[in-house]
Amino acid sequence: MKPEIFYNSLKNNGVNFFAGVPDSLLKNICAYITDNTDNKSNVITANEGSAISLAAGHYLASGDPAMVYMQNSGIGNAVNPLLSLADTDVYSIPMLLMIGWRGEPGVKDEPQHVKQGKVTVDLLETMGIDYVVVSNGDDAEQIIKESVELTLSKKSPVAIVVKKGTFEDYKLQNPETTDFDMNREEALKCVVSRLSEDDVVVSTTGKTSRELFEYREELNQGHSNDFLTVGSMGHSSQIALGIALKDESRKVYCFDGDGAMLMHLGGMATIGSLKPKNFIHILFNNGAHDSVGGQPTVGFETDFCKIALACNYNNAYSVSTEAGILDALAEVQNCEGPVLLEIKVNKGGRSDLGRPTTTPVQNKEELMKLLKSINDK
Repeated sequence: MKPEIFYNSLKNNGVNFFAGVPDSLLKNICAYITDNTDNKSNVITANEGSAISLAAGHYLASGDPAMVYMQNSGIGNAVNPLLSLADTDVYSIPMLLMIGWRGEPGVKDEPQHVKQGKVTVDLLETMGIDYVVVSNGDDAEQIIKESVELTLSKKSPVAIVVKKGTFEDYKLQNPETTDFDMNREEALKCVVSRLSEDDVVVSTTGKTSRELFEYREELNQGHSNDFLTVGSMGHSSQIALGIALKDESRKVYCFDGDGAMLMHLGGMATIGSLKPKNFIHILFNNGAHDSVGGQPTVGFETDFCKIALACNYNNAYSVSTEAGILDALAEVQNCEGPVLLEIKVNKGGRSDLGRPTTTPVQNKEELMKLLKSINDK
């Protein structure tokens, strides 16, 4: 399916506003939308629930339905505004949902997508949301025409569930570039090389956890010190907080990403209010949703250090060089947390980057064994 035809069909049927969180299965159509709309007509939101609410506001102001795009894992963030705002039992607001179907039954995918894939259409049916499943070769114009007519006639959200491989390749024509000294993997290695054998790391979803896993392999260190948050985008800081609160004698590092931190930014306020002295928050900020196509975030427009300090973190640092990382680590490792270290890096990673070869359950059990052994000392 050509992104251009899909996009033009939306425009021809009165859909002129887009909002959402990028997804790897939708990266081609999302890139085309980005290249052909301005930033006030295509808003990459912090989370999927915000996109639903934004679409509702657009409809209230214009009378036209918007399109909200997301990975199916984002349905959870969208459930509340879908049911308590857009539903016909409440405000009855039409909109199109374009949902990438990760973990589709019968299609090989990563462990964190399997359960979500199994229940995707069941969730839509339970919420009373009409949907159509599309794949490569389907008639985009007919699908859009019928979906828009349905959402307007029922004054209710309608979903377009997109299978893997539906859209033809399309690359951003003028991707944003940066000129920092390092990419994320280089910066991550710099941090990990300065950790002690008792330090625990909780790493965010996407390439950060994959790079951490591979670096541990390279060092022959094992993986018992790490919790790889392969799903649950935006929640790694609270997992790390739960570990940190149990025993403040052990340093707990959260390796976060700008897109993930923005998704549930309120978690920083909780961390700051509890003031775990062993909590070190490392933010690898590349200004992009790097794992799902490189669509931009507002990471470089956001002063995370000021936010951290406003949330009662004890200290906050922002660096972009190896020397800066080493100097800042020397500071944060010798002061009471919570503390934030933002490292600005270039987006992108190795094309041959692998995935964890252990299962999530094995990862969990190894970490729990380590934590118990430390607690028993």
